[in-house]
Amino acid sequence: MVYLDYSATTPVDEEVIESYAKTCREFIGNPNSLHRLGVEAKRIIDASTEQIAKILGVKKEEIIYTSGSSEANNLAIKGVCAKYKNRGQHIITTELEHSSVIAPIQYLQRNGYEVDFVKLDENGLVDLEDLSSLMRDDTVLVSIASVNSEVGVHQDLKKISEVVRRNSKTIFHSDVTQSIGKEKVDFSCVDLASISCQKFYGMKGVGCLVKREGLVIEPLIHGGKSTTIFRSGTPATPLIVSFAKALRLVYENFEEKSRHVQEIHDYLLEKLNHLEVVVNSNSFCLPHIVNISFKAIKPETMQHALEAYDIYVSTQTACSTGDYSKAVYAVTMDKERAGHSIRVSLSYKTTKEEIDAFIDAFQKSLKELKLRGD
Repeated sequence: MVYLDYSATTPVDEEVIESYAKTCREFIGNPNSLHRLGVEAKRIIDASTEQIAKILGVKKEEIIYTSGSSEANNLAIKGVCAKYKNRGQHIITTELEHSSVIAPIQYLQRNGYEVDFVKLDENGLVDLEDLSSLMRDDTVLVSIASVNSEVGVHQDLKKISEVVRRNSKTIFHSDVTQSIGKEKVDFSCVDLASISCQKFYGMKGVGCLVKREGLVIEPLIHGGKSTTIFRSGTPATPLIVSFAKALRLVYENFEEKSRHVQEIHDYLLEKLNHLEVVVNSNSFCLPHIVNISFKAIKPETMQHALEAYDIYVSTQTACSTGDYSKAVYAVTMDKERAGHSIRVSLSYKTTKEEIDAFIDAFQKSLKELKLRGD
């Protein structure tokens, strides 16, 4: 098997699985309970939170555990707008956002909020002048992802935050899901940031929202004691412990892992130069994501053709809907390319042999599908 869909989800590290299983066996108490078993469970959660906070460079009080980035995005966007409705009903975002950002914003739009999409330059980067011109006194929220999941465009959060913070009442949220484990994020640039553990070899079903200390938001889930007042429910002790383990492991030997991904990325691009494809990702994209387009063949058809060789890639991001990639279109302004693209996402685990296997299968599939007229 050749797995090249790491940006959709990653395989769980064996050490993370062991950590999860051990916690299930040894810490059975409800962390909200006052008896010894509850106290022990709470203690290990607190230790895990300390570790996560240290690695991310934030305060432990700033971490709100969620079921993943979709919940974190919804909590950030709806939570801010519900709490600060008196500040205004204007939101700014981009065409490159994940559906779990776009959907809650559309929900708010249906309920009276005004939404502006900031322009992107020819590389897919936020046009800072346009962002500045869109900012208003009643702009309550700006939500811009650090890295787009389909093309890999990497935004400069620091420069964006400098524009946003000219209005002290505007809150800046970023979905940093595709950044964690791939780069080191400066959380001082944002007020809120969404994270999902499944993107860095951890368990599915756990993530967090990093919320700047002092910022108050309205919870989505009410009722019951938890690790924070901003998200009720029994804390998922094994998932939280495994979260800390996955985060620690992914940042071990980080520079070496980053160099390897860059080498694999460059090797892939070299091979793609000899094929009938257009590369949509550019030098402003993280090397972990390479998006390519090809003529006449539907991306789903190519995806299934590669699957026959036991090779796995994505068309659009796994949570997207529609018949073409909105992200590819936003970057290229070419619907033909946007309607015929696939994403190859890489990892420090990816080998040159796997890239060779992908290129060979892709060439064969391209030839076969053209002959069939697919």
